[in-house]
Amino acid sequence: MTSPTILPSAPAEANAGRRNMTLLIQLRWLAVGGQLATIGVVTGVMGIKLPLAPLIAAVAMLIAINVASLALLRRGRTVTNAELTAALLFDVGALGWQLYHSGGIANPFASLFLLQVVIGAILLTPASSWGIVVAALIAIGVLAIDPTPLVLPEPYSADPMGMYLQGSLVCFLLIAILLVAFVTRISRNLRQRDAALAATRQRAAEEDHIVRMGLLASGAAHELGTPLSTLSVLIGDWKAAPTLAKESELQEDLAEMDAAVRRCKAIVSGILMSAGEARGEAPQLTTMRAFLTELVDEARAGRMPATVEFNDLFGPDVAIVSDPALRQVIGNVMDNASEVSPDWIAVTASRDADMAVIEISDRGPGFSDEMIGRFGQPYSSTKGRPGGGLGLFLLVNVLRKLGGSASVANRDAGGAAVRITLPLALLAAEGEAA
Repeated sequence: MTSPTILPSAPAEANAGRRNMTLLIQLRWLAVGGQLATIGVVTGVMGIKLPLAPLIAAVAMLIAINVASLALLRRGRTVTNAELTAALLFDVGALGWQLYHSGGIANPFASLFLLQVVIGAILLTPASSWGIVVAALIAIGVLAIDPTPLVLPEPYSADPMGMYLQGSLVCFLLIAILLVAFVTRISRNLRQRDAALAATRQRAAEEDHIVRMGLLASGAAHELGTPLSTLSVLIGDWKAAPTLAKESELQEDLAEMDAAVRRCKAIVSGILMSAGEARGEAPQLTTMRAFLTELVDEARAGRMPATVEFNDLFGPDVAIVSDPALRQVIGNVMDNASEVSPDWIAVTASRDADMAVIEISDRGPGFSDEMIGRFGQPYSSTKGRPGGGLGLFLLVNVLRKLGGSASVANRDAGGAAVRITLPLALLAAEGEAA
């Protein structure tokens, strides 16, 4: 079978605040590792004495901020601009504290304030971004007031400017690498957000189609209800008329007419449920096997006699609430399959972990590449008639409401297959079937 096209049950939610907080946490871990490495190199390799207590305290504070930020993310709610601003202000304060105890503004790593200003400009609102600028300026001003000087041993004390330039080069490389990595991640987040918003807009447009179809179906139901009821009454009267009771062939014709009228009523009701009320009308307690067996039996007894093959691979049965809209859309898929493959269709029921899998296969011409690419979109049909293509559209949207998904593919042996996946937890009634 060719690779299926799957329509997900729901698009991913855009949450820029949480992703931005995750980026800050990752950058802060890098800062913690870099600061510890720098302290180790400066004191151990270069032999420069540093006040370790305040520097390690700043590193501990950054670790505590990260732990608090991770706890915030685990709460599952949206991260606000104020929380991102507070996190960046803590970073500015920690950097200022470390620089104050390691040479002040004369420390070449004072340029790291620029990194925090740029990050604030990207992540925060304009007012909060200017707040980070003000905080950085205040920190630089404080650094100019009696900081703890660095005492350079030989040979570094002979050329302090050379030492400063080397530190500035390292700082520049660090800022450049972090900015490229950070902006690249931000760009990816923006693309993901745009994709999520586009999917949300697409879903809103599809739901608008459903609403309009529901209104159309409601109007059609009101318009068709009276003539269908009249026909049903007239057929009943004709069947009971003494002059016609003895005509066996005519009675058979009247019985077929009565069945056709009842089917028209069921179709109208099914369209109403599929278009907008997918879980609220007359649900029934049954089992998964009984639900599917009834669907197949109805198809065999009506429009598809002796052409439906039912493969029951479901395993232990499960008690479920039979959803009228689900019944309708699965019936629509079976109808579509029988139109292109009148001699044979197959319904296969199986289970994949906690998911019910229903596959409807046929021996028809299969789906074109264009049709597979447009699967689930309204008015996308292989039948070429105006207004077609709503069956699969309704299928996808009913499954979405039930937490499931659908996919289509062409079979290697010829024909097509529609695969329906449903979570048993959302369909199941309390307890297992006997």
